[in-house]
Amino acid sequence: MKRRTFLSRAGVGVAGLTALTGCMGGSSDPDGGTMTSETGGKTGTASSSGGTLTVATYSSFTGEDTAGNWLKSTFESERSDVTVEFQTPDSGVNQYIQRKFQGAPIDADLFVGLNTGELVRVDQQLDDRLFAAASERVEGADSVKPSLQFDPNGRVIPYDTGYISLVYDEGAVDEPQTFDSLLEPAYEDGLIVQNAQQSDPGRAFLLWSIKQQGTDGYLDYWQQLVDNGVQILSDWEPAYQAYMNEEAPMVVSYSTDQVYYHGEGVDMSRHQIGFLDDQGYANPEGMAQFADAENPELAREFMSFVLTDEAQAEIAVRNVQFPAVEGVEPGGTFGKYALEPPEAVTFSYEELSGNVGGWIEEWARQIASN
Repeated sequence: MKRRTFLSRAGVGVAGLTALTGCMGGSSDPDGGTMTSETGGKTGTASSSGGTLTVATYSSFTGEDTAGNWLKSTFESERSDVTVEFQTPDSGVNQYIQRKFQGAPIDADLFVGLNTGELVRVDQQLDDRLFAAASERVEGADSVKPSLQFDPNGRVIPYDTGYISLVYDEGAVDEPQTFDSLLEPAYEDGLIVQNAQQSDPGRAFLLWSIKQQGTDGYLDYWQQLVDNGVQILSDWEPAYQAYMNEEAPMVVSYSTDQVYYHGEGVDMSRHQIGFLDDQGYANPEGMAQFADAENPELAREFMSFVLTDEAQAEIAVRNVQFPAVEGVEPGGTFGKYALEPPEAVTFSYEELSGNVGGWIEEWARQIASN
């Protein structure tokens, strides 16, 4: 849920605000792109495989008070001969797909922030391996919730998950109960969504609608949404800004919304969570070691660290996502305000493989281009 920068600019006045979202808000489809890096010092005790660990991730995973910064500083403090360096390519995993295709060096050891659809894209566009099978050699990988596992080949290890839901203003509309209810006159001009070509939450909401309406019916359903005045904006940030500007009483967002928006002075009525058909779309984030990693052992050590109970609790709070490891309960503000849907739904790797690109292209051609 790459949205921290926006919330900081918006001046969110929330008690105990330490969170960063991590998986579903940013653009991940453009090819190419530039890369920035952040390098820090090292302190602490020795490691069995020292050196520099280069971690590719999304920009909002790094920086002050973020999950990435906490992981970096804590991991380095425990290993005096290790430095963690972040790379934040504008186009996400697409940059590494392109470099691999061109035979260029990957120049990273680990990718953090991969979802199911992106892994499908990797496998469809590349004949050579981009990621190595590492789960059997990562301590703690067997403690990840089975429902979150999405790579049949054991390359990607989930480290957190979020649930797409609606956020709505209960002072303006009644909670919509189902996908079909969004087509009713009561919700005319009432919903803001994100473009599935550019946005993780937009793509997840589209996939959720396909789960409900079927592959033969989802385009007709979306045409009815358009006829009922749905507003499609490019990404999570402009969509949520439009919602905060009261351009509509509902927006596609995350079921952890109240973790940000609670406390004195916050109108909680504008931050209610709506689970259509008593569901939320699960979009787990994973980490994977690059097959060409210069320091694969250190990459696996870092992945094991990410799966410890302490790290999982910190990631949940700072990334505003649910832990991937069984039995980890962050508690506190997160435990009070983070809501899980009665039923989590998602498409598997096998279901998306060979299909997701076509679904999005058909949606873009018929819906987004109009």
